[in-house]
Amino acid sequence: MSSTSCCQVQPPSYVTATPILRAVETCSTMAELKQHHSLILRLGLSTDNHAMSRVINFCSKHDQFHYALKVFNTIPNPDTFLYNTLLKSHFNSHSQTPFNVFLFYSHMLEQSLTPNSFTFPTLIRSCSFYKQVKQLHAHVIKFGFGSDVFALNNLIHVYFSFGSLDDARKVFDKMPEPNIVSWTTVISGYSNCGHVDEAFRVFELMSHKNSASWNAMIACFVQNNRFKEAFDLFKQMRVEKVELDKFVAASMISACTGLGALELGKWIHGYVERTGIELDSKLATTIIDMYCKCGCLEKALQVFNGLPRKGVSSWNCMIGGLALHGKGEDAIRLFREMEREMVVPDAITFVNVLTACAHSGLVEEGRYYFRYMTEVHGVEPAKEHYGCMVDLLARAGRLDEAKEVLDEMPMSPDASVLGALLGACKIHGNLELGESVGKRVVELEPGNSGRYVMLANIYASCGKWNQVAGVRKMMDDRGVKKEPGFSMIEMEGNVNEFVAGGRDHPLAKEIYVKVDEMLESIRLVGYVPDPDGILHDLVEEERENPLLHHSEKLAICYGLLKSKRGETLRITKNLRVCKDCHQACKLISKVYDRDIIVRDRNRFHHFSNGECSCKDYW
Repeated sequence: MSSTSCCQVQPPSYVTATPILRAVETCSTMAELKQHHSLILRLGLSTDNHAMSRVINFCSKHDQFHYALKVFNTIPNPDTFLYNTLLKSHFNSHSQTPFNVFLFYSHMLEQSLTPNSFTFPTLIRSCSFYKQVKQLHAHVIKFGFGSDVFALNNLIHVYFSFGSLDDARKVFDKMPEPNIVSWTTVISGYSNCGHVDEAFRVFELMSHKNSASWNAMIACFVQNNRFKEAFDLFKQMRVEKVELDKFVAASMISACTGLGALELGKWIHGYVERTGIELDSKLATTIIDMYCKCGCLEKALQVFNGLPRKGVSSWNCMIGGLALHGKGEDAIRLFREMEREMVVPDAITFVNVLTACAHSGLVEEGRYYFRYMTEVHGVEPAKEHYGCMVDLLARAGRLDEAKEVLDEMPMSPDASVLGALLGACKIHGNLELGESVGKRVVELEPGNSGRYVMLANIYASCGKWNQVAGVRKMMDDRGVKKEPGFSMIEMEGNVNEFVAGGRDHPLAKEIYVKVDEMLESIRLVGYVPDPDGILHDLVEEERENPLLHHSEKLAICYGLLKSKRGETLRITKNLRVCKDCHQACKLISKVYDRDIIVRDRNRFHHFSNGECSCKDYW
């Protein structure tokens, strides 16, 4: 017998179909797929599992499950591979319910087909309630995949997503050979559940770490507002010469945003440019956001204008940045440019436009865009939009109109909406309305210390000290701790944090000498401590900390000591800047000929030559 007769030759139809089957993967539309599908059928491969899997796989990638199911139902003897392809197509479909995946899986078992390692990951990710996860976990073990790393990694992820930390950890601890994905999944799982310390303990146990695991831990710190620890870990990562990729870059730029660390943010941005890291839409938007929130609008606009393609998130970020800096008219101009570029605005766009109007006192423009969003773009107002309108009117002193908007909302106002009105009641001295709104806000968010502080501020501004004491007692009874005030300034690559009256800084002695000198200098040009600032201090920063030693004053003095003449000082504060510090900053900028940029809880203040960009409207 010749050697050729021993070889199994494929049918001519299959040989002919091979280029067509390969071409299926290059299709870009359903019309193209249907043409190739028609050719496959004419070649007599309508019952060939391999050929049909190509068609179903295309449907999986293009959200065409109905067509995939129609093809699947024509196949007389589908195998496990074909079922897996159908399950994947169903999982990727946005129009199907996860429950149907398990119907197909049950049908597969009824056909006496055995699941393989590709079956369970899709099923596990389709679980919509905890009991399903437990049942599938049992099947993973039953069919011999109790050591399969892909199935187990998915189980860990889903257990964490249901908040079942113990189950997730048991799966991980029993894995014979967890891979990098296993470790990273556990770190991310603990992070998403707020268990940062446990995530870090797992990270430290890793014998081998790659950029993904470093990023998971850095992202964990960032997502939980532990920015300093993210910085420390990043420094360790650099010491160990781990390559910085776009994911680590995005996480660290977010950390820079949180701390106001402009110089490190600039360095990371420069590294991205020097090394050719892909500047995708997400990373670009993160960089723009960092520059905006670190007080460097010019650089943010430079990055934004340099983008070859701008998605709606990039436009939203830049409009929001202008709003944060009180540049309402510029924000509106950019929004108009967005429309001219045929980019469709979304609900976030209009939150940013309305915020820009609120921070710049553009009342009529705000009213116009509140109507415009629905009438022109069909965006129905949500709580956030109503909150912006309440804020807009209340800041302008139109408290009755703000109350009308509140009362006419089609949904119940939440604490953020009521909080906008509460803050304005403090500014404009409306005790009656402020007391009413303040009590509602406190009950809506009984664990938020800031709500109690604002109500106490309103009482204090009217000299109602018994009521102030009552608010403090309520906080004590409920175990609510007041958020301490602090300010941060980046100098020489390090972020320095100051609390009101604090003396823990290594240069505390020199800083306080500088404070006395600075206060004497601004007194000569008219500075007088503001009594309202003292009342603010009594309830927002520790009582024993004097008004003259508020945290932003300490940060500014440190900046004056450590920076060169003429350098801009950038301060980040976690609370709203008080009236006294606001006035002091204006005079400091004039006396010392410095630009001072302060980012507080609500917005940016650019102090220059005795003036503030907010025009005292904040």
